[in-house]
Amino acid sequence: MGAGASDLALAGMEPGMVMRAGLGDLPELCAAEVLLYLDAPDICRLARLNSAFHAAASADFVWEAKLPENYGYLLGFVDGAEEGKKSEMEKKDIYARLTKSVPFDGGKREFWLEKSKGGICMALSSKAMVITGIDDRRYWVHMPTTESRFHSVAYLQQIWWFEVVGEVDFCFPPGNYSLYFRLHLGKSSSRFGRRICSSEQIHGWDKKPVRFQLWTSDGQHSSSQCYLDEPGSWILYHVGDFAASSSEQATKLKFSLAQIDCTHTKGGLCVDSVLIYPKGFEPEKVIRPQK
Repeated sequence: MGAGASDLALAGMEPGMVMRAGLGDLPELCAAEVLLYLDAPDICRLARLNSAFHAAASADFVWEAKLPENYGYLLGFVDGAEEGKKSEMEKKDIYARLTKSVPFDGGKREFWLEKSKGGICMALSSKAMVITGIDDRRYWVHMPTTESRFHSVAYLQQIWWFEVVGEVDFCFPPGNYSLYFRLHLGKSSSRFGRRICSSEQIHGWDKKPVRFQLWTSDGQHSSSQCYLDEPGSWILYHVGDFAASSSEQATKLKFSLAQIDCTHTKGGLCVDSVLIYPKGFEPEKVIRPQK
């Protein structure tokens, strides 16, 4: 039956007017279904649109769909929270916490969720790797810097046998990943508020290429090489890609960077870290050595 005149009057409408629904009238469940198809930043933007999207943006099932399937395992690395409290956290709060760095291994390693897609990223400092001659100050020094997420880098002054080796044993969510060495030719510093780079100790990298290698415990392998010839900038050197098939089983990686031709010395190189990103995510300049 149609609405009576008294009903229209109460609604503030004149006879003949048509009622129109707006986004604010969208049921919360429908709004949540829309958010399921969006990335995290878009969900946060829509949450400011109206009350329906604001309420839907807090729904656990929306954020659980954005979290890695092994988020409980990842949350186990977070310090400062009791186990009971972690289980009571809302899923959006878990997502927000995991997008911040989660250090482990005494602060020498850390991981975080990439904010947009929720993929796992990991960084290993130079101190988490085995570096030939690292304890001899004739060859290497640990140099403090604000240009590293770990606040220091290993700086090579001069050496004959150059080799850096590292390992990872971690339950990565299923997907494809890329592994990089973050390197810098030359010693950078700041003077009068300006960044400067000293290249006086750079030598030996033009004589023979360095070799990158990556192995996984399930038989994946990648090998490549290139010359280091771009001083003054931090560069991600792509070592190789690997696939993780199960978040319940740890993926074991071994990787290396070497130039072991002892006919000449090499020096003037900063080794910052090794980075693991979801394949295709490249936040810095990348060089892909020749296979």
